[in-house]
Amino acid sequence: MNKKPVLFVAAVLAALAFSQHSALSQVANVVEIVSADRDKIAGCEGPYRFDAAPLTPAPKGYVPFYITHYGRHGSRYAWNSNTYSLIKKVLDAASEAGSLTPRGEKLYEDFNAFYAVPLINTGDLSDLGMEQHMEIARIMCEEFPEVFKDGGKILARSSTSQRAIVSMNAFTVSLQKQAPKLDIKMNSLHTNLLITNPSGAPREISEYYKGEILVPESTVEFRDRMTDYDAILGKLFTDRGFLEEIGGRRDFVYELFNLWAGYHNYDDGDWLEDLFTKDQLLKFWEIENYSVYVGHSRNRYRMIPILKDMIDLADEAIATGEYKGHFRFGHDTAFNALCPLLNINGSGYEASKTEDVKYWFQNYDTPKAANLQIVLYKSKKNPEILFKVLRNGSEAVLPQLTAVSGPYYKWVDLKAWADALVEAHPKVDRPR
Repeated sequence: MNKKPVLFVAAVLAALAFSQHSALSQVANVVEIVSADRDKIAGCEGPYRFDAAPLTPAPKGYVPFYITHYGRHGSRYAWNSNTYSLIKKVLDAASEAGSLTPRGEKLYEDFNAFYAVPLINTGDLSDLGMEQHMEIARIMCEEFPEVFKDGGKILARSSTSQRAIVSMNAFTVSLQKQAPKLDIKMNSLHTNLLITNPSGAPREISEYYKGEILVPESTVEFRDRMTDYDAILGKLFTDRGFLEEIGGRRDFVYELFNLWAGYHNYDDGDWLEDLFTKDQLLKFWEIENYSVYVGHSRNRYRMIPILKDMIDLADEAIATGEYKGHFRFGHDTAFNALCPLLNINGSGYEASKTEDVKYWFQNYDTPKAANLQIVLYKSKKNPEILFKVLRNGSEAVLPQLTAVSGPYYKWVDLKAWADALVEAHPKVDRPR
């Protein structure tokens, strides 16, 4: 990645700032969108949705020849065993104290019949998670046959997490089935973590970059002022004094929503669906959406190594024609930061008010198996390389760049913007 003059850097970043501010009204009806879809209320815990619109044809004479990608692992059991163990602990204590309402008794009975297998499988990829990645690879080959049909090399790398490794394997097995001529290599080395899960990379290879984003309010403050704990707990318990001795109301209600949000990734039941009112669910969604923004999006500059890797390896593929694709498999912590870093659909915006975050940043855009695909195009008659970005199969906008046509942009423009971004956010020593 080449460095650009300071004035160019300033101009590019000024354009980015303008585009960010113009994007706030982009999803003004977000509450209505979320309200209509249970999986969107579930946010990052929702399963992948195969609902992308048909793709826009490329400019005349252009054909796809290479894809670079970042994908989140597919559907899994809850990532934290507390989702099962804390709920079990609270329900057991309430039963012993004789403090369960009829609905609490029903939850206690259903949960006891349910929790053991998910608890053992905490964090593991479910069958649905494998199916999602197999289908994503199949669709990719169907939409971009020119990339894969004649063979070529593919490199797939994952984080060291079981769910990411199995997701990568499911994806590559499907890719190989669709395009038998491909030469596919994959690995899950710890040295991959800088480009699959930068925030979890070993200390020896971790990289830090200058830059912070505005955080209007702590997540705990927002959660407490948005949540009517008594209304939720009163549905389950006749007396709630025992809660303070075993973790408090906040953690129990938080894990109860996590259970509701995620259990359809591995269970087809509907035994939790009456637990919350629609108004309570919408407030939970906004709380979790803000928590993801604060917890993940604020680390956007830690994702610069992924951006560099994407650009450098794409340039190599342009020059040699050897590789047809590079695929990375990781986690929502990276995906939720990488999208704002790239300003996907204006998501680089920094909200000054907590309540404004939901209008531009939506955690439902990071379901299980969420993925970014940057597809490169070339023409025999024009030396200019074009590209477009797909997020979860849907064509995305990069407001900081000027499109050539529809969702198609010049590759050199992305590289220039990325150079300016890195220039403005240089590498720094590890924070103490």
